[in-house]
Amino acid sequence: VGRAGRMQALEQLIARVAVTEAVCLIRGESGTGKELVARAIHECSNRKSQPFVAINCAAIPPNLIESELFGHEKGAFTGASGRRSGRFEDAGEGSLFLDEIGAMALELQPKLLRALQEMEFSRVGSVESIPFQGRIISATALDLEEAVKQEEFREDLFFRLNVVVLDIPPLRDRMSDLSLLVDHFLARGRLRHDREFEGVTTAVMDAFERHSWPGNVRELENCLERMMVLSEQPLLGLELLPPGLKNTVEGTASVEDSILS
Repeated sequence: VGRAGRMQALEQLIARVAVTEAVCLIRGESGTGKELVARAIHECSNRKSQPFVAINCAAIPPNLIESELFGHEKGAFTGASGRRSGRFEDAGEGSLFLDEIGAMALELQPKLLRALQEMEFSRVGSVESIPFQGRIISATALDLEEAVKQEEFREDLFFRLNVVVLDIPPLRDRMSDLSLLVDHFLARGRLRHDREFEGVTTAVMDAFERHSWPGNVRELENCLERMMVLSEQPLLGLELLPPGLKNTVEGTASVEDSILS
């Protein structure tokens, strides 16, 4: 959702890259919609009838992520009571989305690099090679080039992933899209809550425009969801704003006070 110049350029890039087999790296702050972009690439590709499989590399403990990615054989480690497929296998000929790739443990990165280079992988506890026929899309909120300099991310893996880069602008850099996003989330809220919401007051929109949105579009969505849940009226007013945005209205904005940050 957006008409800002950078968003239109992003849409055009998604359309161009989707029809290719190029490896994609999506960069953007938390809450900008990196998984939405990844799904858009998948849905616009000739793989759209195949699975879209996502894994958050930051949400899985380092000792488990190899098994999550590649699967494991029975008895491969304590608790492995049977064979289990991993995300590479689950993706089949579809798309595998590696979210927060910058958080992947350094010791696992060579195994991922090999899987990408050879287009094959092995389950933990097995020497059998399984071909990978899917497409890799990764995303990060970190500066991977800086991580490479700090020796926290392998340079060869970075170059393998950094083929086509899609940058998502933060909400503060596309404030011209704010009213479109508000309308979009209110329309979704009408369906979800089976209620009629006319919109937000002018004062609320002014507060939105003065806010820095550290949580980006996700913060806006959560803010509007809170307001819709608490509202007894079809027009959402200032009294429904979360504390951080109320401080903005009073001219004392504090990111730390926001329940949405």
